[in-house]
Amino acid sequence: MPTIEKIHFVTLGCPKNLADSELMMGALVGAGYELTLDPNAAQVLVVNTCAFIESAKKESLDAILDAAAIKRGAAGRRLVVAGCLAQRYGAELRERLPEVDVFVGTGNFLDLPDLLSRTRPPEAVDAFYSGAAHLLPTAAAPRVLTGDYFSTYLKISEGCNHKCAFCIIPKIRGAHESRPVEDIVAEARAMAAAGVREINLIAQDLTAYGRDLPAASSLAALLRALARVEGVRWIRLLYCYPNFVTDELLETIAELPQVVKYIDMPLQHADDGILRAMRRERSGAALRALIGRIRKKIPDVAIRTSFIVGFPGEDDAAFGRLLDFVREQRFERVGVFTYSREENTAAHALAGRTLERIKRARRALLMEAQAEISLRRNRELIGGECEVLVEGPLPGRATRMRGRTSRQAPEIDGMVILKGEADPGDFVRARVERARSYDLEATVTSGAMLN
Repeated sequence: MPTIEKIHFVTLGCPKNLADSELMMGALVGAGYELTLDPNAAQVLVVNTCAFIESAKKESLDAILDAAAIKRGAAGRRLVVAGCLAQRYGAELRERLPEVDVFVGTGNFLDLPDLLSRTRPPEAVDAFYSGAAHLLPTAAAPRVLTGDYFSTYLKISEGCNHKCAFCIIPKIRGAHESRPVEDIVAEARAMAAAGVREINLIAQDLTAYGRDLPAASSLAALLRALARVEGVRWIRLLYCYPNFVTDELLETIAELPQVVKYIDMPLQHADDGILRAMRRERSGAALRALIGRIRKKIPDVAIRTSFIVGFPGEDDAAFGRLLDFVREQRFERVGVFTYSREENTAAHALAGRTLERIKRARRALLMEAQAEISLRRNRELIGGECEVLVEGPLPGRATRMRGRTSRQAPEIDGMVILKGEADPGDFVRARVERARSYDLEATVTSGAMLN
């Protein structure tokens, strides 16, 4: 009887990468492999990489080198590099990293069981994949859900048709493609049957969903279908492209109780000239009008956005307009990135580069401004009650639990530190007693609620 080989995964980057890793795990388990959390117990090491910006590429290369060191500790151990870095730099990495046995990209990662079988002696064939491509998941594809059993990510489309000057993703993942509504709903039903209560919708651009289908659909139509899936309490939207946020979508979010009043909508900047250079929205005025429309349609909405500082041509005046915009709009959530100059993007050749120390200083100023806004917003919640999804014990605090409100997305936003009795996966009511910049402290006032 053949020995069952164990596989260890390291997943870097965004939730879309995590969903891809879970599909790879499903394919490998179906082929007879066993998953392990201990890299030293594994016969196969898989690093699913990110290549969006320079820091992500460095983190990916460091993880590959760490895995290569573990590989050297046992004869016959194999190393797989998957994801965006392999897709973007497969040929070059093959030369630089001879210790890697398989490179698998974003368009053929479900072939991994077959590719691994070809790396066994005496054949020992290495394989890599390059070029822009993606694999559109289906409900029929086996998937191993990781993390909290009650919350997961659901990818509704792949690829991107936008031409943002700073972004390499369309050249890695290819053109936008939507999954059929019925296929997404089937996967959501399977998730709910397995105990999932929060579904976070992900894509390169959620708001492009459906327009490419034979029977044209929309994100709003998909939300209405998903809201009928029994057992799902929260449906969250992660990454909405600004110029496709329609009134129909906003009205649907406002009307459906299962859809949390939370919109993740990266704006990238607010200065007119920088927006044009980025190939983003028309102007800061257009963004102000959009945000006003969103808040009018969904009065209790939480808007999460992100900005890039240090883009070529961003002088002190342009950054000042961005800083003023953030202070004026009082966003509930903000992330800030320093510009990363990426080859094969339109911005790569632009003049007016910003020094790294200035980028870092501007990021710090923007984050400081947002921390003050967030603290004031959180203090407004003191004394009130909110619904909280309990995630589990708070590390290092035996008498406290951690959880999230519907206005806090998993992993990227703050948390609620809870006093009281509840189990992971419970939805409870809690009274807010203390506010921090990003976290809340609260006491459970009523126990687990029925979905």
